[in-house]
Amino acid sequence: MVDDSLPEEVRAFLEKHPETRYIDTVVFDICGGALGKRYPIADLGKIYSGGFKATKSLFLLDVTGSSSDPMGYGFSDGDPDGYGVPVPGSLVPMPWSPIPVAQVQIDMRDPVNDQPIWFDPRVILQKVVDRYTADGLRPICATELEFFLIDTQRTEAGGPKPPLTPRTGIPQTATKVYGMEKLEDFAEILVEMEQTCLAQNVPTSVASSEYAPGQFELNLRHVENPVIAGDHACLMRRCIRAVARRNGFDATFLAKPYLDTAGSGLHVHSSFLRDDGRNIFDEELDPGEKVMRHAMAGLQASMAESMAFLAPSINSYRRFTPNNFVAVTKDWGYDNRSLAFRIPSEGGMARRIEHRIAGADANPHLVLACILAGIHHGITNKLEPESEPFHGNAGEKMDKDIPFKLWDALNRLDDAPILREYFGDDYVSIYKSVKDNELDDLLAVPLQREYDWYL
Repeated sequence: MVDDSLPEEVRAFLEKHPETRYIDTVVFDICGGALGKRYPIADLGKIYSGGFKATKSLFLLDVTGSSSDPMGYGFSDGDPDGYGVPVPGSLVPMPWSPIPVAQVQIDMRDPVNDQPIWFDPRVILQKVVDRYTADGLRPICATELEFFLIDTQRTEAGGPKPPLTPRTGIPQTATKVYGMEKLEDFAEILVEMEQTCLAQNVPTSVASSEYAPGQFELNLRHVENPVIAGDHACLMRRCIRAVARRNGFDATFLAKPYLDTAGSGLHVHSSFLRDDGRNIFDEELDPGEKVMRHAMAGLQASMAESMAFLAPSINSYRRFTPNNFVAVTKDWGYDNRSLAFRIPSEGGMARRIEHRIAGADANPHLVLACILAGIHHGITNKLEPESEPFHGNAGEKMDKDIPFKLWDALNRLDDAPILREYFGDDYVSIYKSVKDNELDDLLAVPLQREYDWYL
């Protein structure tokens, strides 16, 4: 018998999934990874009444799960708890689990003032979205996420190995983009990924094979709420990893797992609707083309200061090399994949910007926040682009004004007027502190090449 005191969403879920034994509570940290707790299903009512408690500083843990006490949050303040309530509509099954488990996203709040935790990446994105709402605009966003299936075994040096092809048992070597044979070889696991995403209300659409061995891309459908679009990207990464492991593979969103092949990106498509439902980029509107130019100018103006968010690790910057279909300049234009900011060929209501810079390892909420902040900055200030639409190959030579090293990108955050306006000074500073300490910890251990070169 389902408890009548539970919210309607919960009662409907339990009636559909009466076998559920546990509930996983999930939040997404500064790296976009899932953190949380597992409760017996009997505690579901307690969770929905605000019973989930966890340290507030979990949003500031680095990629290893360690706290560096940024700005005194963690050790210095005694690491106090926040409390969490479920995000409406996020209660879903976990099809990959060998036991019946449900999952719900948690919105964390500060018990002192009952406000959202200010350094939650979802809160940062919502702050940017609120600027559009105040202007009577609705952002429409979708992400495309590239990833690698890899073998569960590593090389002697600890690196990744291409996966064994399910049909033949031979290591995957195909590099053909859009190759149908590679899609067919891994069809069953890709279908399972899609079905698992859909079971979690993550609206996947197109699957394609990418350039490198074992590399694929899954696309998400456009949604009106950018925070939900960020949730979808985080949840999709969780689903992809879980399904890969269930099938004897591993999956990685490392930006550049193999030095001699293409890397993995997180591409974002954005458009904006007015109160009357028209797309502000519609070329048939006046001033649709002018607004598009303003948006491009804003993205150009914010690109350099956004790099530490778009490419958050040392490995992220290995992806930026000439002539590799990854943006290495601030150029923009029409239907050209060598550009940072591409306008696809569709017009009218479908006219949009594709942002092609971020790596698959970045936090989707923070990537969306950077993009939307740049576009809003350009539109509201009626900026003009630094350059005209580019034709041809923009990837031949790297722009020296863009920080293509992690330490340079982090230092650039000290002078980041656009992001500091939209995110707040404190968030830009606390993000930099977390990533500075993560980089220091990474370099604290001697590299193999130090011994090879200098011993």
